[in-house]
Amino acid sequence: MAAPNQAFVAIERHLGFPETRSRTTARSLQEGDLWPLGGPGAAPELDIDDVVSLIIALAVDGPLHRAAGAVRAWRDMTPGGADLTGAPDRIDTAGRALDIFADAAVHGEHPDLLRRDLIEVVSSWPEIVIANGLTGAAARFVPAGADAGHWQAAGHRKSTTLNGAALVDCLRELFGDSE
Repeated sequence: MAAPNQAFVAIERHLGFPETRSRTTARSLQEGDLWPLGGPGAAPELDIDDVVSLIIALAVDGPLHRAAGAVRAWRDMTPGGADLTGAPDRIDTAGRALDIFADAAVHGEHPDLLRRDLIEVVSSWPEIVIANGLTGAAARFVPAGADAGHWQAAGHRKSTTLNGAALVDCLRELFGDSE
């Protein structure tokens, strides 16, 4: 478990998102019931999924009042826009894929294999691309029913790319010794 202040500092150090933005975004996620509240006089204890949700919200770079909704939408995206109704459990949503990435970064036998990966969070429309640095393959997650091979909206495509090495370092700093 990690404390919010530790998470804010690690995210700024490794991923470059300002600590002040992390604090206000975390507060917005708490209001949307996506982040733990803690107890009277006690800070909440964060698990890996909480930190991943904060990183998604920061990477989407949307208005604060929409942060919780954005995290829910980006986490629920499916590979290639497939409808997962009745699909096997091994087919994951974007949120589950990012949680698995984070867990492998902290608890995996070979977290260094993830260091070459890139995670691109598109904010112009809901899309996450996880590019495998070893194979060159990319998993593209978009909302169910959307065509992942086509531009999702008119205008420019704005995205934030998270370096796999920076994300691994951030998560290992927060959770490497404690879990």
